[in-house]
Amino acid sequence: MPQKPLVYDAPSIEPRAASVEAIQAQILERLVYSVGKDPLVARPHDWLRVTILAVRDQIMDRWMESSRETWRTANKRVYYLSLEFLIGRLMRDAISNVGLMEPVQQALTNLGVDLGDLINLEPDAALGNGGLGRLAACFLESMSSVNIPAYGYGIRYAHGLFRQEMSEGWQVELPEDWLAHGNPWEFERRESAYEVGFGGHVEPVTDPDGEVRQEWRPNQHLLAVAYDTPIVGWRGKRVNTLRLWSAQPIDPILLDKFNAGDHIGALEESAKAEAITRVLYPADSTAAGQELRLRQEFFFSSASLQDIVRRHLQQYGDLGSLPDKVAIQLNDTHPAISVAELMRILVDDNGLKWAQAWKITKGTFGYTNHTLLPEALESWPVALLERMLPRHMQIIYQINADVLAEARTRAGFSDQQIAAVSLIDEHGGRRVRMGQLAFVGSHSINGVSALHTELMKQTVFADLHKLYPERINNKTNGITPRRWLLQCNPGLTKLISDRIGPDFLDDIDKLKGLLPHAEDVGFQKQFHDIKLANKKRLAKVIKDRLNITVSPDAMFDVQIKRIHEYKRQLLNIIHAVALYDEIRAHPEREWVPRVKIFAGKAAPSYWNAKLIIKLINDVARVINNDPAVRGLLKVVFLPNYNVSLAEVIVPAADLSEQISTAGMEASGTGNMKFMANGAVTIGTMDGANVEMHKEVGPENIFIFGLSTEEVDDKRSRSEVPRSAIDNSPRLREALDSISTGVFSPDDPHRYRDLIGGLYDHDWFMVARDFDAYVAAQARVDRLWQDKKRWNAVAIRNTASVGFFSSDRTIRQYAADIWGVPTA
Repeated sequence: MPQKPLVYDAPSIEPRAASVEAIQAQILERLVYSVGKDPLVARPHDWLRVTILAVRDQIMDRWMESSRETWRTANKRVYYLSLEFLIGRLMRDAISNVGLMEPVQQALTNLGVDLGDLINLEPDAALGNGGLGRLAACFLESMSSVNIPAYGYGIRYAHGLFRQEMSEGWQVELPEDWLAHGNPWEFERRESAYEVGFGGHVEPVTDPDGEVRQEWRPNQHLLAVAYDTPIVGWRGKRVNTLRLWSAQPIDPILLDKFNAGDHIGALEESAKAEAITRVLYPADSTAAGQELRLRQEFFFSSASLQDIVRRHLQQYGDLGSLPDKVAIQLNDTHPAISVAELMRILVDDNGLKWAQAWKITKGTFGYTNHTLLPEALESWPVALLERMLPRHMQIIYQINADVLAEARTRAGFSDQQIAAVSLIDEHGGRRVRMGQLAFVGSHSINGVSALHTELMKQTVFADLHKLYPERINNKTNGITPRRWLLQCNPGLTKLISDRIGPDFLDDIDKLKGLLPHAEDVGFQKQFHDIKLANKKRLAKVIKDRLNITVSPDAMFDVQIKRIHEYKRQLLNIIHAVALYDEIRAHPEREWVPRVKIFAGKAAPSYWNAKLIIKLINDVARVINNDPAVRGLLKVVFLPNYNVSLAEVIVPAADLSEQISTAGMEASGTGNMKFMANGAVTIGTMDGANVEMHKEVGPENIFIFGLSTEEVDDKRSRSEVPRSAIDNSPRLREALDSISTGVFSPDDPHRYRDLIGGLYDHDWFMVARDFDAYVAAQARVDRLWQDKKRWNAVAIRNTASVGFFSSDRTIRQYAADIWGVPTA
């Protein structure tokens, strides 16, 4: 029976004036009354803070009205749970989306302040690592832009992943300090604080009606305190909320211990609580690291679900309507424990029967899978869960019993299939499979590219797909065109608007209107001039940060992403070594000047990834200083890759390296950002490259390498890769140079094992794809030398990017999974 919505009314608030004069006055008012500074002595960081506060004030009316409208209409809400939100800098994004760029810029100019300088001064929010977190940020912005009432839920990390610096070419991890001076965008919500428990025991309790229920009695407690940040949609249509949880102790100091002289022990509870929200992805190579990771995941999942249930009960009064009014999307497996936690809240805290609670849970959750890599499909030791979350382990056992009974009786599964779908992995120590838990507890399981979705059905979830064939669907990832075209490349945005009109700003599919202009020589020159200006800006960043001079006229060949063996930065740098050898051996040839640009972080405990960074820097040092190269080849590694650095690199790229081992990249979104900005892609038929190939056409993208099926075949036959190396003199010589210490004279054997792996197993197909990669790069060179054809291909890439907008992705989620309308 539908519930009568809670009446929600409030006095109206007069919106703030948005003229240049009004904004200038608001900035000065904030400077004096919020920061306490005279304009005569204000420093750049003061102007940054007060400008953010003035812009935030402009957003507040829209934010409150968005919330009120959702309460008034009783519209269904979407809740997006993600361990990462790589939101980057917010000021330019917010100013642009509410249409205040010109008045804010002029107001600051009148005050003698440059908006561009302030934008560059704003710290990146250290809330994510790579594509997963950036996707979550794009999705939040798109949900606001297409008018979906939504919350993002995550963790307010004090130090994020880490700040990457280089010491003699090695990655060094240092703490991020983005919150050192506070975050002017956020609001602490003291009323939204929830207790989260760990450990303890479960006790059966008999109710007055004779029913026996289980009651969890944790022996550890902490508080999850909410901090809210407004996320503004395009044209300010809607402002949604990013709610981040900070862990705080119930008792900040144990006075009895302190007064007894144990001053450090007195702060033990504070340290334990704060550790949960200090660092993203603490190393899990130790038992303590695993426990902290699980604490993080349960902490934010439990707080988020308590908040969601509280809001729902406040408005509707009962939980039976939860799937009709709430859609919760799990972004990868990190929040998978939410399935068990919602069951606990429904059954233990609210007295629902198991069958009803399970129906509600499945109807409420959707699960997005982002990887087929076993290490990313998390699993936790049963013993750890039994100790930390004993009631949840009981619930997982009961869910598992129901699923296995269904598999046996309804589907007639064999023992082997039963073992495959079980939530408990019995091989090599009993572990809970969190991907399986998310799957069985959700009504929708989506992949993030067409290829990835099909591979999910065939590999990691093959038997679960047979049991629940209606659940898996595809939602190809996307990027927000506001940040990744309009804001990071204003020159190109203006050029496009001048040529085809401004309608594409509201409907990115209208970029296809550029296709008839791809061969226009005049337009090509304008397009090229904007790319050259962006390359000059990046060349300055490289010079300022690395003291390396690069020519903007050279091809900027870019690979920027998390460092991982499957992403194959190793293949790229081996190509650089082979190219280096050939340039020196054949100085008479007409070489294409090329700058290979790398950026990305390696997980602190991932030795081979860190070794690849060191190799890139070793190769760069030799090549960049060899006069025989004559500047025809440069190699640079830009440290501390983040959103703001990407916003400088992406518009300047000529060639986009998307060269992962086929079948291992779920989607990728960097490929889409480069495509939007007129870079040409070289890549394998992997992830969203497959759909890019379809959208842009085979003549406008460089595809090479083994297919997914060929990779699987070679792995299944345990084929020794040595013959591929022996049959490729170019590859063999490059590997010999690396493994014998040509690039590491201080430690000649540094790369012996790394290169030895290519001879022994070559799991990521670096050696076996090398010749095809070199041939594709030769085709790239030939196209580069024909400037008219290159520019036409680059323009067609920008014109064809409309499908890869996150607005399209979110509309598909809304229609197919969440059941909510969009604008």
